[in-house]
Amino acid sequence: MTRYIYKVVDRDTWQAAVLRGTFAGAEIDLQDGYIHFSARHQVEETIRKHFAGRHNLLLLEVDAAAWNEGEDDSQTALRWEVSRNGEKFPHLYAALDVTLVTASYELPINAAGEHELPELSG
Repeated sequence: MTRYIYKVVDRDTWQAAVLRGTFAGAEIDLQDGYIHFSARHQVEETIRKHFAGRHNLLLLEVDAAAWNEGEDDSQTALRWEVSRNGEKFPHLYAALDVTLVTASYELPINAAGEHELPELSG
């Protein structure tokens, strides 16, 4: 089981969620009906593919142990479903309680125009 999952989010969107206590998702999440997350090994490609050149971003680290991941993912709010490149990605079919975020990291853009990734736990 993956301990941590990651979400890239606009800083202003996240600050508003913190004030509310829950994060319902970004625009794409609301359209798709679940919050998109990435496992550690998927974060870099997710940022490159969906957030290239965007400023004011945070990378949220979320404790995936908060959801009871059983053998039947259809019974849990956090489901690992096939997505990009045939890989399974974590999708949350519920609002995220902001207290489950264990860390947030800035995603600055370096001179080469790429986001600089922090050292991540999972």
